[in-house]
Amino acid sequence: MLELAAAEGASTLKLNLGPIDVVLLVIYFSFVIGIGFALRRMVTTSADFFLSGRSLPAWVTGIAFISANLGAIEILGMAASGAEYGISIAHYYWIGAIPAMVFLGIVMMPFYYGSKIRSVPEYLARRFDSRAHLVNAIIFVLSSILIAGVNLYALGAVLEVLLGIPLALAIVLSALFVLSYILLGGLTSAIYNEVMQFFVILAGLIPVVIVVMREVGGMHGLMQKLSTNPTFTHPWQGLAVGGNNPVGDWIGLVFGLAFCLSFGYWTTNFAEVQRAMSAKDDNAARMTPIIGAFPKVVIPFAVVIPGMAAVLLLPGIGEAGGLAYNDAIPGLMAKYLPEGVLGVGITGLLAAFMAGMAANVSSFNAVFTYDLWQNYIRPGRPDAYYLKVGRYTTIAGVFVGILTAFLAAGYNNVNNYLQTLFSFFNVPIFLAFIVGMFWKKASTNSGFWGMLVGTLTSVGIFIGYKAGWIPFKSDLMENQYAAIISFVVGVLTMVIATKFGTSKSDEELEGLVYGRQVVGSSDGEGAVHHGLLANPVVMGIGALVCAGLAYVFIEMVN
Repeated sequence: MLELAAAEGASTLKLNLGPIDVVLLVIYFSFVIGIGFALRRMVTTSADFFLSGRSLPAWVTGIAFISANLGAIEILGMAASGAEYGISIAHYYWIGAIPAMVFLGIVMMPFYYGSKIRSVPEYLARRFDSRAHLVNAIIFVLSSILIAGVNLYALGAVLEVLLGIPLALAIVLSALFVLSYILLGGLTSAIYNEVMQFFVILAGLIPVVIVVMREVGGMHGLMQKLSTNPTFTHPWQGLAVGGNNPVGDWIGLVFGLAFCLSFGYWTTNFAEVQRAMSAKDDNAARMTPIIGAFPKVVIPFAVVIPGMAAVLLLPGIGEAGGLAYNDAIPGLMAKYLPEGVLGVGITGLLAAFMAGMAANVSSFNAVFTYDLWQNYIRPGRPDAYYLKVGRYTTIAGVFVGILTAFLAAGYNNVNNYLQTLFSFFNVPIFLAFIVGMFWKKASTNSGFWGMLVGTLTSVGIFIGYKAGWIPFKSDLMENQYAAIISFVVGVLTMVIATKFGTSKSDEELEGLVYGRQVVGSSDGEGAVHHGLLANPVVMGIGALVCAGLAYVFIEMVN
């Protein structure tokens, strides 16, 4: 049931849970902790804790891969963006995720998995030098903690609604719960919980979609009721340069979102790549992001579409005195789901937030332990020592995440906040990767300078935008253009640095650059031949076709 209470001139959401709802939540939390206890005896080495011993099948890592992404950015953030911007936000899935996920599986995973690196920053150490490695590790540690804070804030906010406890206490309780099952079972616990959480998330979102579609008269009815604003219901409307689509224009969409931001996130974000690295073999690693691409195609129908419907069903959302855009999904659940079904929906929300936070924490502890502590602070210690450091780092990371959670609280739309973080951190790292992989003459010092200058450029554009010196029509458009400019400036910096640096020999680049990647079990003489459903290229093309069909469907229902 939905209640709106006045709070400093705005409305706050209150949920009333029945006994059945509470029982469902208790069962879910018991399963999560139970998985941690069941798997703790499997963690005996640091590789077990950080990479699951590289032993998991593709279907497990594939589901965990997409579940790790189903955090605040998907459930609260993308629904909020659907309410604020309309169907154009689906671009962030169909051209802003699927092509990059396919590229990761087909092109980049052979580098990552074949070279047997333990983290994404470790690749840069081998391809360039220790400075590039150090900058990448520091940037990733900082970004993962900030993004973990977003999921933690979202989880705490929902618990505040559920239980009526202060947000600060809800955030701390949420953090301690996630911390408990990661400490118990490491990455394996996080991954198997993510598999379970994926299905719990679906069970929570499907009832919302069914009820909302009934209320608005189906997809066609929704689009017709919102058709007074064409850019809200047509994804390609108003994308000309100087057009009126708040998401941006075609330049920002194609080069900023579809290339820089998308490829920067999906191909270098260790929170995602770590799941593929835990796969049992080369083919399973390559299939991991491609398996995740198929549910990614349909997720907009479970989050963006209900967000759009919230404009009709939750009057005043995003306006003074109304609910915040971030409350679109919780508000719809509270208003339309009966007891029992509401418990399933809220459990799905909590599962999403925990999956997102756990993904960032489990990748944070691996990078900090392997890439910072082992390389620069305490090298050459026994493996048991690094396992212990990893556990302590997990505790520290969660408590720092508690502090960063309050930064996210200042945003009415957490997706805008996250996209800003991606333009700061992911794009500069991606440009070093893509140049380093495909231009073997790139010098050892170029990776460091490219990332440094690219990051400073992105931050400078953001400051100029917020100060009013650089005009953009929305935060999302600023993110796209900042990504393009920082990418170009970073690449040019790498070219200039190469003129004054030295390049590695072909032997030193073995397994690290295009044309010299390590041949795994999926390619070459003596390869294991898999069926079509386990062929990364075939399935990758299938995912791209599905994304194209999703656009066709949207146009048909308009």
